[in-house]
Amino acid sequence: MSNSLVSLVCVGRFHHFHLARQLERKGLLHSITTGYPRFKLRDEAGVPAEKIRTFPWIHTPTLVQHKLHLRCDRAARELSWWDHEAVDWYGSLVTHEVDTVIALSSSGLHCAKNAKRLGKQFICDRGSSHIRFQDELLAEEYSRWGLQFQRNDPRILNKEEAEYELADRVLVPSQFAMESFQKMGVSSEKLAKIPYGANLSRFSKTSDPAEGEFQVLFVGALSIRKGFLYLLDAFTRLKHPKKRLIAVGHLTPEVRELISRFSIENVEFLGNVANSELKALYSRSHVFVLPSVEEGLSMVQGEALACGCPVIATTNTGGADLFSNNSEGFIVAIRDPDAILEKLELLAADRSLRDQMGAAAIERVRSLGGWDRYGDDVANLVASMAAST
Repeated sequence: MSNSLVSLVCVGRFHHFHLARQLERKGLLHSITTGYPRFKLRDEAGVPAEKIRTFPWIHTPTLVQHKLHLRCDRAARELSWWDHEAVDWYGSLVTHEVDTVIALSSSGLHCAKNAKRLGKQFICDRGSSHIRFQDELLAEEYSRWGLQFQRNDPRILNKEEAEYELADRVLVPSQFAMESFQKMGVSSEKLAKIPYGANLSRFSKTSDPAEGEFQVLFVGALSIRKGFLYLLDAFTRLKHPKKRLIAVGHLTPEVRELISRFSIENVEFLGNVANSELKALYSRSHVFVLPSVEEGLSMVQGEALACGCPVIATTNTGGADLFSNNSEGFIVAIRDPDAILEKLELLAADRSLRDQMGAAAIERVRSLGGWDRYGDDVANLVASMAAST
């Protein structure tokens, strides 16, 4: 194990820099290749600068496009494709120097081919459900709202499925994600589930929610995928004299068009908020709600739990891998605003239940071990794969 070296490849940052810190702690990190420009990585303490390999020439324009909310689907698709291809190619250049490559899905086919040729291990890290399962589910969801879904680039679909095929393991963060792969015919033996951690050094309880009020919090893109409109539906029907919904995140054009169907009285749209400000919002809120239709494992759930905020999340958020239904929060079905409303009413009416769930949430997150546990589990996976070859 002490002689093993791992290279990480990811087009952005995602959770890979958390993993890089963990692998560096264990003496396993060779390098991390990313499309992020170096100046935006100054806050990534714990990863030696010389081990960060950047290829920012295509990813930087995509960051600008997202920041300015510029909409040109064709240009965005081409940029995204070549962004993933470039980082994949650049990451593959060090395959001969390592024992294992862990690449974020759609950024690792060149790495996988090199790994197979050189007799190295390749792990495809997929942060969401199987890409074709995801594509079908979201197309169905957009159709429910009378919208046309911009499907995944066929090149990306084909590339990811080729990565799944070549991978020694496909790493997923939740039971929901794992089951999506099984439904798409991927062998269970090829799958490895390791849930993400929570940054316990950054998120902790700082205050108590205000008496006599009921503050509901949502953090994430206000999008069809995140199911924000189901929360808005439930909140509109919630009867409470001092209710308030705080929505943190970018309001997508699709949701902006549909919001007129609902009342937005007592709803505050804060837009994007600095990460450093989130723990105060989590701590002041009586409940955090994540009604997503699809995602692998949303890390905002762990952040909320670490701040003592009970969580209402759907089955398709990975929440069940972080907390237990009726203990630290509630797990509900997707597309079910009535179930969300029922749980909001329970929490709004019962302070003792909120306090009990909030205290249990803090204890649960501590027991999960944060990113240290994640790093340990990934390192153990790499070691077990090496031992079996």
